[in-house]
Amino acid sequence: MCLAIPARVTHVTRIDPAIDTAVVDLGGVSREVSIALVPEVEVGDYVLVHVGYALNRISEEEAQETLKLMAEMTRLLDEESGAADAAGIASASRLA
Repeated sequence: MCLAIPARVTHVTRIDPAIDTAVVDLGGVSREVSIALVPEVEVGDYVLVHVGYALNRISEEEAQETLKLMAEMTRLLDEESGAADAAGIASASRLA
């Protein structure tokens, strides 16, 4: 299973369509990604990023909703891990 993460474009470098890049904000962490698959992106756009590539543009609303759901999943996993620790059981999320 692959997971693409929403990110906001903060800088675009255009040299050649095959090697154009953008700097994106991934939850406070800046990363350079290829925009070869989405050459139309501009600063302020949201993109889905997977293994160093911006795969497609998405709306800010879709990005925020996805980030909210990911935060909720993390919270639930943390709760599960805490409950398992309290019971002395290794949680499945830590075994993976």
